[in-house]
Amino acid sequence: MVDWASLWTGYGWPLTVMVGQIMLVLLSVLISIAFLLLADRKIWAAVMLRRGPNVVGPFGLLQSFADFGKFILKEVIIPDAANKGVFLLAPVVTVVLAFIAWAVIPFADGWVISDINVGMLYIFAISSLGIYGIIMAGWASNSKYPFLGALRSAAQMVSYEVSIGFVIVTVLLCVGSLNLSDIVRAQKNIWFFIPLFPMFVIFLISALAETNRPPFDLAEAESELVAGYMTEYSSVPYLLLMLGEYLNIVLMCAMTTILFLGGWLPPFDIAPFNMVPEVVWFVLKILVIFFFFAMVKAFVPRYRYDQLMRLGWKVFLPFSLAWVVLTAGVLTAFGLAP
Repeated sequence: MVDWASLWTGYGWPLTVMVGQIMLVLLSVLISIAFLLLADRKIWAAVMLRRGPNVVGPFGLLQSFADFGKFILKEVIIPDAANKGVFLLAPVVTVVLAFIAWAVIPFADGWVISDINVGMLYIFAISSLGIYGIIMAGWASNSKYPFLGALRSAAQMVSYEVSIGFVIVTVLLCVGSLNLSDIVRAQKNIWFFIPLFPMFVIFLISALAETNRPPFDLAEAESELVAGYMTEYSSVPYLLLMLGEYLNIVLMCAMTTILFLGGWLPPFDIAPFNMVPEVVWFVLKILVIFFFFAMVKAFVPRYRYDQLMRLGWKVFLPFSLAWVVLTAGVLTAFGLAP
């Protein structure tokens, strides 16, 4: 007979705490996405000298929640020729993979759901799996525009993940650990964007390509492919695909902060900087990187597909590989290797 009292004493409370942590992160990220989406639209409107959303709620702050209600209430339309099972599964796969990547993100010292020693490998693996949701959406729609968009997105993500991988290797050479919290602590004296500035730039641009953001939004090019792999979607499935996309965008902002901008660390270890809560510094840095993403969307024209591929394979790949060799040589020659 199962001794439920002993089972609860051994596992119940830690399990309850973990579920609470997961729900807190989940709700915080979801609410943040709502306002970041609004900020993205507002910044784009400001660059074009428009007002942007300004009707629903004070200053339009509730616009994202109104859009959420609209998507929930609309009918889910599935094309007759689509593979219905895969068609509906694709958005779920996309958003689930986007959510579970947040399990290892440290918001402050000790503020992380799972502080595993291979956190960096976990993030890289989950981000690589994200392409499956897009491929499933494009193929299951049984339409030429979604299929072409999915093919473009797959090639684009594979191309720029190579460069991102070499950038991460460069940071890991300086830290000697795959733990994301250790990476942040290693930047106590100097943030990595200073000694590794070229890799910082490559990571930022590759993050734009990895998340299908302009000027690399070839998978959703309106002038060519309507909405790309999302063309046939509506209602909740479309909402899930959009949510997954923005979750990945904010995740890349968080990874940029962790790898190069000192994570939760203040810019100067003096008052009043060190009196600000660590999580506030982390959030502020994410907002700065997201503002960069939004501004790039507003004023950088879209690349042609051949230019996109040339940049990834002929510029970023050889340069990042050479910088890995250079970094390893400098660390070894001066005895700086951790």
